[in-house]
Amino acid sequence: MNAVLSVFDWLLIVAAMPLLLSALYLLLLTVLSARLPTLPAATKPWRFAVVVPAHNEAQVIERTVNSLKALHWPAEQFQVQVIADNCTDDTAALAAAAGASVRVRHDAVERGKGYALRHAYEQVLTEGWADAVVVVDADSEAAPELLAVFAAQLESGEGALQAHYGVLNPDASWRTRLMHIAYELFIRVRSRGRERLGVSCGLRGNGMCFAVAVLRKAPHRSFSVMEDLEYGIQLADVGVRVAYTDAAAVYGEMVTDTAASGTQRQRWEGGRSQMRRQHALRLVGQGLRGNKLALDLALDLLVLPLAQLGALTAVAFAAALVLALLGGSAVPLVLTTTALVALVIYVFRGWQLSGTGLQGLRDLLRAPLYLIWKLALLFKKGSKPTEWVRTERNK
Repeated sequence: MNAVLSVFDWLLIVAAMPLLLSALYLLLLTVLSARLPTLPAATKPWRFAVVVPAHNEAQVIERTVNSLKALHWPAEQFQVQVIADNCTDDTAALAAAAGASVRVRHDAVERGKGYALRHAYEQVLTEGWADAVVVVDADSEAAPELLAVFAAQLESGEGALQAHYGVLNPDASWRTRLMHIAYELFIRVRSRGRERLGVSCGLRGNGMCFAVAVLRKAPHRSFSVMEDLEYGIQLADVGVRVAYTDAAAVYGEMVTDTAASGTQRQRWEGGRSQMRRQHALRLVGQGLRGNKLALDLALDLLVLPLAQLGALTAVAFAAALVLALLGGSAVPLVLTTTALVALVIYVFRGWQLSGTGLQGLRDLLRAPLYLIWKLALLFKKGSKPTEWVRTERNK
């Protein structure tokens, strides 16, 4: 019996170690997640091309353009450019009527946000007017100080930037409030910590900014479903880190419909899994050779989504508890308990930053339902999108 328990002890220890290391990595970022210092205002009149890639976004494009036109930056120093990519609706006409400069793109083969962004970047570089390019999604609103904050960051010497990406409609449902807390975790907590470590916080696809020199150094060649994550890795390959700032933010609309939300999550997490398979081991190798940007990007890829990490850690804890009660070693129980405590601290930091108060705590009680829903998506078969898939908006 003791020999059998010893075997299970070692199996659990081996299984618990990656869970513990992932949880401790998140705990480290949590400890480092205090408010970031504010930079002095820029003195140079930076010129920005604010690019909005859009595919059939007639329902929301006017709101987004109006938000961008209201940015607190001299009107002659920025342009709002909508890339109407393979649209079959009135996106282009509505964007133009709202005051945006519109580029209409039709390509039956090269379809998707990555190709739309490449087209926009190439046009901006050819024209030579802008000092930097900002990317805002077509379903988003931007904080008025977005360009002023980016200008200060650029003037400090940064070349690639990521603003905070928040939830525009957190109170639409309990699901969107949980997503709001999740965004505070995944974007604010993790990015603040990574910023303090001096590594690349990664790109989130919305609220990005690139100096034109960076776009010339690393031409955009990222066309996967996770083109933002892919381009962040491409930047690290040439030694460019992505700096994070939450002194300004963009806010994207989250869907409340279960089917649409499920399709969106499948696409995001499937794309992230693909990036993990393609790049994680290579980035680990670069990290072991002294490239700290690559090492942190590898860690970010290797840490499982919180729902999966939490579920696996809970299962490992339960197994370790049973084993300890049967007379096995306490080591697996100590490891899994430590991992669980670290994850709880991480989650409560996200709740604290979310500002959702008691309602957010009540919603966290529904987290097991959300976890089951997300885990179910892992086993649901779905086709891999090969082109731009527009998420259905709330009516």
